[in-house]
Amino acid sequence: MARKQSDYLAALLADDEGVPESTTPAGSTAAAPEPSPAPDLRMQRARGTTLLGRESALARVASGEVRQVTQLLLDPAKVRVWSGNARSYEHLSEASCQELIDSIVAEGGQKVPAVVRRIEGDPDYDYEVIAGTRRHWSISWLRAHSYPEMMFVAQVAQLDDEAAFRLADLENRARKDVSDLERARNYAAALKSHYGNHQSRMAERLKLSKGWLSKMLKVASLPDAVVAAFASPAEVQLKPAYPLAQALDDRLAAPAILRTAKALSVEQASRAKTGSPALPAAEVLTRLLAAPRADEAPAASMFSWTSDHGRTGLSVVSANRQGATVRVHAGSGARIDELVDAFREALVALEEQGKGVRP
Repeated sequence: MARKQSDYLAALLADDEGVPESTTPAGSTAAAPEPSPAPDLRMQRARGTTLLGRESALARVASGEVRQVTQLLLDPAKVRVWSGNARSYEHLSEASCQELIDSIVAEGGQKVPAVVRRIEGDPDYDYEVIAGTRRHWSISWLRAHSYPEMMFVAQVAQLDDEAAFRLADLENRARKDVSDLERARNYAAALKSHYGNHQSRMAERLKLSKGWLSKMLKVASLPDAVVAAFASPAEVQLKPAYPLAQALDDRLAAPAILRTAKALSVEQASRAKTGSPALPAAEVLTRLLAAPRADEAPAASMFSWTSDHGRTGLSVVSANRQGATVRVHAGSGARIDELVDAFREALVALEEQGKGVRP
């Protein structure tokens, strides 16, 4: 319990102390004025107020309006992070938690308690973190770096998984360092675990727009191979990632996007290895979305046949893994045997370009 709350309740619930009555000094022969009744009345009023306050405090505690909240000082090594939390613990680092680490050191310890719940049957852990993942990571880091006396401050709550999810989500909404992809995947897992795959029920419980939740769940469907094309999962944000997730629904466009994503992930790894700046998210998105169009070469650069009359008679419109589209132009003046020969030349040209049609 916080000290102010503890002192406040202790004062209200404390036993009343006796108050001495006013008397006239012994041996006095002079007629003394009658003592003013005001002090005694004030003491009676004070006593009555104290009793009323005490009864009121007891009633509030009994009704649940006021409750004592116990804060624990825990060894973070005995506390695990709840798997239902959106924040990716493995992606936390000294750099991402530096501001919090500095604050804890400056204040001589963690001031804002985390929320944990007790667990049973795990010999390695006594509690798990529902809200306060960064605080847990920062205290663990400080204990390993010159501050072994630092303790993880937490308050215990009795929560089922759905209530724990809502509490963690409420905290994470105010955190800019929780990426849209992390939240989206957390929502997708919770939709199945807590809400029976009913999006309307989930949106109502979380007080979210149904449309916004639907978009988040769509972004959650992005495969790991596509996410790997970005420098970090934190760069996958809702607004630009949503059309990318939609594009992957196209069975003809998806293979090109996945091939480009694989090439981009190799390029990102190479840049990281050499210390070069990573490709920005905007460029990655542009290349991924353009991949299906780039997979089809322009017709003029692939093949075009002109008749003796100087008009285009046959051209290749597109060619990809699904096949080739050949257009026979009207009004070229070409004979049928000439068009057949032109078609044969087109097939040979596609073969030379590596876009030959396999029967």
